[in-house]
Amino acid sequence: MLFRPAVAADLDRLLGCVVDEAISWAHPDRLLSFLESGNYRFDRIWLALDEQSGEILARAVWWGFPDGPKPLALDCVHVHPSVAHDRVDLAADLLNRAHEAYGMAPEYHVFVPSGWRDDPKARAAIAWRWEAAGRAGLTEELERLRYEWTAADAPVPEPSERLVFRGDDDDEAFVAAFRRVAVGTLDFHTRQALTTMDPETQAREEVRDNRSMQGDRGWWRLAYDKNGDLVGVALPSANNAGPVVGYLGVVPEQRGLGYVDDLLGEITRCHAGRGVQRIVADTDAGNLPMARAFERAGYRTFAIRLVLSANPVNT
Repeated sequence: MLFRPAVAADLDRLLGCVVDEAISWAHPDRLLSFLESGNYRFDRIWLALDEQSGEILARAVWWGFPDGPKPLALDCVHVHPSVAHDRVDLAADLLNRAHEAYGMAPEYHVFVPSGWRDDPKARAAIAWRWEAAGRAGLTEELERLRYEWTAADAPVPEPSERLVFRGDDDDEAFVAAFRRVAVGTLDFHTRQALTTMDPETQAREEVRDNRSMQGDRGWWRLAYDKNGDLVGVALPSANNAGPVVGYLGVVPEQRGLGYVDDLLGEITRCHAGRGVQRIVADTDAGNLPMARAFERAGYRTFAIRLVLSANPVNT
C-alpha cells in the first residue's frame, strides 16, 4: 500500500470516488468548488493507493481556511468497498500518517440527519469511521445540534429594549469580551481550549478565527445594559454555505437574566435586515440554555453535526 498526499494529476480519479453511504462526504461538486476556493488543497487530501494498479483504495479530505496555516477539520473518510473486511485498519493507518505529516490531529466533522440513530444505514456508516478515527487519536466525542431560521417561517425579532449594541473597530475590545464570556461557559470547544492555553491566548484565537470567516467584521457587536456595563458579544457571520450565527455569549455576572435572547435577536435582525432568507447555527447538544434560546427565537433543528477530536491534554 502506498500512502501519500494527492497531486493535481489525481483529480480525475478523485472525482470518481463515490460514497454511497448515509453520511456527509466530499462529493465531486464540493471537491471542485472547495479546491477552487482554497478550502481544500491537494496536499490536504491523503490517499491510500494499490501499489500495483494505482487504484485509490482510501481517501481522506481535510478542510481549512484558504489562507490558514493548517487544516482545521476532516471532512471525508472513504474506503473502497473492495477492502471492506479491513477498512477500519486502512482508514486508521491513512489518518495516522496524515496526522504525523501535519503535526496535529484536526477534528473530524460528520453531518447526519436528525434521528440518525434510528437509521441502520447511517449508524453503520458512522460506526466504522468512528472506530478508525479513535485509533487515530480522535477520542473525544461531541454532538452538535444544527439550527436554521428562515424568513418564511419565523418573524424578525424586535430590537432589544434592554440593551445597546455597539460596534468597535478595535479587536482588543473583543479580546477582552471573549475572555470574560469564556469564564464558566458551557461551550465544549472553549472549555477544551482552556485546558491547554491561558485565557488571553484562547480569547485571541477566538477573535482570529472569527475574523477568518466570510462574515463582515463591521457586523460585530458588543452589548451593554442601560448602566453601560458589558453584557456580552454578538457576532453575525457567514461561511461557505451562507449566513450563520458566528458567536454569541453573555459575561458571567449578567447570566440568568435572559440576555441570550437579546443577543440572538440582534444577530438575526442584522442578517434579516440585509435581506437574508436563511440563517444557520450550531450549538452543543449539552448546552441546553442555548438550544432553548434558538427554539424561542424560531430556529428549528434540521441536522446533527458529530465531532470527534483529540484530547488536548494528550496531544
